[in-house]
Amino acid sequence: MKLRPLFDKVVIEAVSAEEKTKGGIFLPAAAQEKQQMATVIAVGPGGVIDGKEIVMQVAVGDKVLYSKYAGSEFKVDGKEVIIIRQSDILAIVE
Repeated sequence: MKLRPLFDKVVIEAVSAEEKTKGGIFLPAAAQEKQQMATVIAVGPGGVIDGKEIVMQVAVGDKVLYSKYAGSEFKVDGKEVIIIRQSDILAIVE
C-alpha cells in the first residue's frame, strides 16, 4: 500500500531504538525509550492552509527529529508509521 499525505502532512517511520546500553546491557522492548528520530517516507504537496502558503521543507529519505507527542500512529503493511504535520518536525539530521 502506498501512502500519499495531504496538505502539510508528512509520513515518517521511527528509527529503531537502541537495544543495548553503552555499557553492554541489553534492554527489553518495554524498557526502551521511544525514539524521536525518524525517516521521512512520504511528503504532502503543501499549499495554502488557513490562508498561509506552506512550502514543504523536508523530502523523502530525510532523517528528522520530531515532537514527542506529535502525530497519529498507524500500522501499514506490517510497518508502524506516524503521520504528522510539517510544523511538528523540529530538525533535519544531516
